[in-house]
Amino acid sequence: MSAPEEDTFAEEGGEMEEMDEVGSDDDEGEDMEEEGRDGEGERRVYVPGIEPLQPGVELEMDRSAYRMFHECQTGAPCLSFDVLTDGDGENREQFPLSMLLCAGTQAETALSNRLLVMRMHNLHGTEQDKEEEESSDEESDDDEDADKKPQMELAMMPHYGGINRVRVTQRGKQSLAAVWSEKGQVEIFDLQTQLEAVHSSAAMEAFIKQQKEATALFSFSGHMTEGFAIDWSPTVPGRLVSGDCKKNIHVWEPREGGAAWQIDQRPFSSHSKSVEDLQWSPTEATVFASCSVDQSIRIWDIRAPPNSMLSADEAHASDVNVISWNRSEPFIVSGGDDGLLKVWDLRQFKTGKPVANFKQHSAPITSVEWSPVDSSVFAASGADDVVSQWDLSVESCDVGARVEEVKDLPPQLLFLHQGQSEIKEIHWHPQIPGVMISTALSGFNVFRTISV
Repeated sequence: MSAPEEDTFAEEGGEMEEMDEVGSDDDEGEDMEEEGRDGEGERRVYVPGIEPLQPGVELEMDRSAYRMFHECQTGAPCLSFDVLTDGDGENREQFPLSMLLCAGTQAETALSNRLLVMRMHNLHGTEQDKEEEESSDEESDDDEDADKKPQMELAMMPHYGGINRVRVTQRGKQSLAAVWSEKGQVEIFDLQTQLEAVHSSAAMEAFIKQQKEATALFSFSGHMTEGFAIDWSPTVPGRLVSGDCKKNIHVWEPREGGAAWQIDQRPFSSHSKSVEDLQWSPTEATVFASCSVDQSIRIWDIRAPPNSMLSADEAHASDVNVISWNRSEPFIVSGGDDGLLKVWDLRQFKTGKPVANFKQHSAPITSVEWSPVDSSVFAASGADDVVSQWDLSVESCDVGARVEEVKDLPPQLLFLHQGQSEIKEIHWHPQIPGVMISTALSGFNVFRTISV
């Protein structure tokens, strides 16, 4: 669905659209039709980044490469979003599916920005398309078709200033969003009112009537400049770390009562340039990792400030944009302006050498994340408008004969997904195996490929 106009703060309901752009499966790539010598269309594999798309040639999405595929828009583009935990259960795969997201906009003017809570539901799989094709000769039931339309509710609060990054957490019964904005502040918001609105038409009506600017539960302006790096601790509810464009990192400790944080004014400051991303260890409560424009990745222990205890000083040949810490293995994956994806084994981190190095993207990496259910799988997005999915457990001997166009691709590469413009961030859904969400200048994609 398309979003409400900019002067609207919420929408009670609407329809999402299914996307008809481009996609690829692991070996087949994207189908491209090209005129042969005899004038007939010749279908062959198109691999993003390997060859330029010729003028006049159009890519056609192969829907059989997806188990689910939907797209939606929210008006102004969202640079960042996060997935909210819901009460619908873990490891669910039965269609139709539903999900909750929190996102922040980057509008043309500071006054036009919004902090969004989105509820997408009635999401059906692509198997539905096959069923519809098989029954296309039969009379269609309009009511039945309407029942299968994906739906979305938006609860939007005005936020002064573009939102650089959003991260959410659950602390007791509270759903909290940490927001880095261009105002140079990190703010914490309680999302209860918005969550109630997207689940109830009566609550949505009351929410719309309020039409007031988002009020922060807590805010911190000690960074003195804006930033992008922020992460909630997965082991200590309410513990937060934030980093700015002037190289400084601050750790937040929650106070009792849930509405205040104690922030050490002494920054962690071993980086020499902007801190781009932060990740808490999934197992050690006092340890976090950071990456920077200074080309390094550092590991810190908050019990021993202010210097990092481990570092890879030349992790990439240029800015290190993003990192992700594996939930069950001692691995960190990083992505840089050099377009490289590198996997680091923390047991060998002192050597400064990654255990895996992949060059598939042709532009800077914009997001990277390990799968929450499979420790060998991760995904990445790049400024080349591609989302890639990888499986480190795959070896060359596991891959059978490949068609000519893809025989030189890394065997660990599972899938290349296209169709969006200027992809900014990706996340796996932690409660729905294999499902990914991506945000871009052109809107959101929600999908699951046949490869994961």
